Amino acid sequence: MPKKLPIEVYKEIYSKVPRLCAELLIKNKEGILLVKRNIPPGEGLWYLPGGTIYFDESIEEVLKRVAKEELGVKVEIIRFFNVLDWYKSENAFGHSVSLIYEARIVEGEIKLDYQSSEFKYFKNLPENIMNEYLRFDF
Repeated sequence: MPKKLPIEVYKEIYSKVPRLCAELLIKNKEGILLVKRNIPPGEGLWYLPGGTIYFDESIEEVLKRVAKEELGVKVEIIRFFNVLDWYKSENAFGHSVSLIYEARIVEGEIKLDYQSSEFKYFKNLPENIMNEYLRFDF
């Protein structure tokens, strides 16, 4: 069973190599789902739900885990959307590479975990969003 790294190990590893992540792009008629981050880094900014891919965890598994943990829902993965390279040194998350997958909610109502203060569907991206998302036409 894949598991989270202890914080000391996490910091040691990801100070030397990029972190591989997966993010959910959930759309409906109201727009794309974004959640407002409630904790550092990136506190107060809107972002796609996502997280680190753990050792021995498939991309589908991480996406379903993120949906359950961060949103309290089950999702169906539709298709690969794009890659996001968070490579700038001033980026609060450090150097990460995110695989973005389009998905749809198939079960449950959104119930956010401790990482996010609110969620909203956007037709146009908000001003207080991670700048790296601005390059995409969602």
